[in-house]
Parts: sequence; C-alpha cells; structure tokens
Amino acid sequence: MATGRTHRPATRSRGIPEATVARLPLYLRALTALSERSVPTVSSEELAAAAGVNSAKLRKDFSYLGSYGTRGVGYDVEYLVYQISRELGLTQDWPVVIVGIGNLGAALANYGGFASRGFRVAALIDADPAMAGRPVAGIPVQHTDELEAIIRDNGVSIGVIATPAGAAQQVCDRLVAAGVTSILNFAPTVLSVPDGVDVRKVDLSIELQILAFHEQRKAGEEAAAGTAAVPAATREQSATDQGPDGDVPAVMPA
Repeated sequence: MATGRTHRPATRSRGIPEATVARLPLYLRALTALSERSVPTVSSEELAAAAGVNSAKLRKDFSYLGSYGTRGVGYDVEYLVYQISRELGLTQDWPVVIVGIGNLGAALANYGGFASRGFRVAALIDADPAMAGRPVAGIPVQHTDELEAIIRDNGVSIGVIATPAGAAQQVCDRLVAAGVTSILNFAPTVLSVPDGVDVRKVDLSIELQILAFHEQRKAGEEAAAGTAAVPAATREQSATDQGPDGDVPAVMPA
C-alpha cells in the first residue's frame, strides 16, 4: 500500500489555486452524500448549493481539474468523486500520528471519518508515562520517546498536534526533524516551521469569537431596527419631555 512518504498530491504541480484547493473538500463531501444516495448526475447549481458556493465559482474550480460537465446533463457524480479524491491525494493511504491524547486527542482518535477519507491513524503518542500502553479507539498509546522511530517505521508525513500550547512548538520541532512535512495544529498557539512544511491551524476559541462578533452585530442591527420602528411622533414627544441639556427633568411638570 502506498504511503504519504513516497507520494504527494497532484494539486501543486497542476497549478490549482489555493482557494480552489480549500473548496475541493466541500465539493467532495457534497458529492459523497449524493453518491451514497445513488444519484448519478448533478447540475452545477445543485452541487454549488450543497457545497455552499455559487455555481460560477464551482464551474471555474472544476475547470482546473479539466472537468466541464455535460450541457443539459450535469456532472457525473462518481467520476467527480474519483477526480477530486485523486487531486487531494486521497486515493492512497496517508498514515497520521496524533500527539497529545487528552480529551481532544482522544476524541480525534475516535473519529470514524479518517479511514473513509484516505487517512490511517498510525499511532497515538503522549508524554505521560501513565498513558503508555493504554488503548484509545483500539490503538495503544505510545510514549513520546518513541516518536522518531514511529514516524520512520510508518512513513508518516502528516502529524496532528493536540497538546497544550506550551508543548506544541517542541513537538512540532521533533515532528519536522523526523521528516513530517504537514501538520494539523489544534494547540492554541502559532507554530514556527521551516519552508516546505505546511501547517493548518484549528482554533475553536477563535471561531467562537468570530461567531460572537456576528451575534453582537446582529443584536445591534435588531436594536437599530427597533428604534427606527418607533413612530416619529413618539420620538418627538420624548424629545420635548427632556430638559434643556437633553436630560429628563427630575420633577415632571404637573
């Protein structure tokens, strides 16, 4: 079985823009759902809606893959699943190590979607000696002392960091020194890596803060809309009830 050490995805060499690459997993997820329902073809409009993009952007993205669909018929679902999977490098086995088997790391280890998407959890690694040998998701946890040997023996090129922030950079350095060239970072810190190493960061607190911003803005818009809905006569009466400096008088006139 091929491993991540000897094969790389075709997207870089084919000149596909990074923005398009970022949307390919969205298309693949939507197409996989259609495939599971035995839907043979899909229009660009239907697929774009399922993926949350506009149809013009979808057609442009697919043009980089050399896939243009058939007028009046649409896109062949199974062929697109294969084509996008090939571009993303998912038609081969990618062994992955997860470092840091706390609550988050254990949840990731138990995630059932890795295998179906071309990834195999090759090892679970933790610095706590008490964790060594303990099975998580059916895989025995190994100590960080074995990190380099695990990466070498399994041909690992993708590492997942789920450690506390203070340990993340040291773990990252060891992964890179051992030959890992792609890292998915769940630790709440920014990692420093050399050229040629790709890092994707997943920060749940940042995502929640962005949602809080949007909630606050929506609340402000609703409040503004409520003020605008008050009849003008009422607002004018309210203004006449105020004192010379705009304050409500302490004693209202009889």
